[in-house]
Amino acid sequence: MKIPIRLLPLLALSMLPLLFACSPAQQVEAVLAEQTNTYPYQEGDAIPALAYIEHNEVYNPESVIPPQCYTKTQGENNPCYACHQSYDRGEKRPNQMGDGTLQGNYEFSDVGLTNSWKNLFIDRRELIAGIKDDAILKYITQDNYTSAIEGDSTIPSYMHIENLSAGAAAFDEDGLAKDNSRWVSYNYKPFPSTFWPTNGSTGDAMIRLPQAFQQHKGQYSRDVYLANLTLVEMALKEVDTLPVPGINEKALGLDINGDNSLSEQVTTMVRQPNYIGDAADVELAHMLFPEGTEFLHTVRYIGVDENGNIYNAERMKEVRYMQKHRFRSRESLASAYYAEAKDKHFENLPQTRYLGEQGIENGFGWTINGFIENEQGELRAQHDQELAFCNGCHKTVGSTFDQTFSFARKVPGSNGWGYINLHDMEDVPNINEEQGEFLTYMQRVGGGDEFRQNGEMLAKWFNDNGMVNAEKVSKAASVYELITPSPERALALNKAYLTIVQEQSYLFGRDATLTEATNVLSHIDAAQPPLKPEHRFKWDMRLNWNAKETEEVAGQ
Repeated sequence: MKIPIRLLPLLALSMLPLLFACSPAQQVEAVLAEQTNTYPYQEGDAIPALAYIEHNEVYNPESVIPPQCYTKTQGENNPCYACHQSYDRGEKRPNQMGDGTLQGNYEFSDVGLTNSWKNLFIDRRELIAGIKDDAILKYITQDNYTSAIEGDSTIPSYMHIENLSAGAAAFDEDGLAKDNSRWVSYNYKPFPSTFWPTNGSTGDAMIRLPQAFQQHKGQYSRDVYLANLTLVEMALKEVDTLPVPGINEKALGLDINGDNSLSEQVTTMVRQPNYIGDAADVELAHMLFPEGTEFLHTVRYIGVDENGNIYNAERMKEVRYMQKHRFRSRESLASAYYAEAKDKHFENLPQTRYLGEQGIENGFGWTINGFIENEQGELRAQHDQELAFCNGCHKTVGSTFDQTFSFARKVPGSNGWGYINLHDMEDVPNINEEQGEFLTYMQRVGGGDEFRQNGEMLAKWFNDNGMVNAEKVSKAASVYELITPSPERALALNKAYLTIVQEQSYLFGRDATLTEATNVLSHIDAAQPPLKPEHRFKWDMRLNWNAKETEEVAGQ
């Protein structure tokens, strides 16, 4: 019989055979008599996160509920809408989660009502006081990715991109990796607000389509690949026209811009019923990626250069990977959502299917894998419980597109193929909305992060009365100006996260918070609705970048 870690302070493992041979009274007497130091942990001990993994004991069965869901809302501060949405059935979205009700009702299990993300409640200012600025700067500029893909590589070959630590330098002008791995970087607007650099991390994203989508008559074709990538974007966003890098229609023997002629270079593409090249037998699917689509996402420290500018640091906190191993139609996905709803109805805790070295399977056709820093800062495979956390965002969340976030937020067409660049990006609105997305978010949340504890954002963009300075935010030159921290805050956040690395306490939370969270609940009263009706919102994560470029966006 396995004794849970939570019971170890009460039972000495060395006594188990004796105890189960005794009467109940003898068992109690034996436990009380045991006073040696044979326990792995004593009552009241702070059990380290890795101990749960070592003993194969689940720490948080509801790790799919992210820390942000425990935010104190006061009934009106709403960070929930960015994830939890229900859409008109007439849109026939494959995502049928319809969890917009979570803005007005805590639908948590009994286990989930208790906040297990205890790293939120640690003041790390004393922990980081002894870390010098030059030491953390040296640390974050070290490349821990290349060492993980070379020699006896820790990271599997399908996640390799040469020189990826250097960011944009690893890709050409169209976003294609220079190492011919066929990974393609894309420029996207960071999701509000955990992925804003001011809240702890920088990052990037890459996509790769299967070989058939890259080839024409068995040979690699850059034009075919770029065209198919554009068609994927059209399918996911429900867009009918997009700009493309110069493509030779004559070489393809295909009219892709719809002008009934073939040209040597066209810069516009119209939607096709099927993909092209050797993938011509694959139809575009409504808001779904084709089978075999891969994503690579790195989460990085906040780089600070010699001039105080913020950039994606060379050192990676995490390397995350998704592959669509199985295409599921809208009808097939409906059964998966139904199964999830059924489990929830019968109060079954979330289940995660573990695939060993391949990672986990989310139940909706995607394999998810990830690597994270060990105590020495080298990338290691995430443990099962650490990976289960990923399903919180990439399984059943109402706002996602085919269980993903970033690609639906890509800068449209050819302008969006290339490494992420916040400097040239404006705070454009979401579709069906009027003002900038980040301005709207700050107004609805009442802060510059879900927890409303980013003092720098409050001081920079909010008035003394706690209201957003909408005029100032609207005049920001770029997204970079809006969501990047000062060098001082960046270094402090880097140091705070480094203490989590040294603790290896990822099971307790990965948010690089500096002080103890005050706007976070340790326990939820399910009878108290999160938000009043007037503070609940409909929202679509897709963006209205430019009417001339996007032409037609579903729902406008």
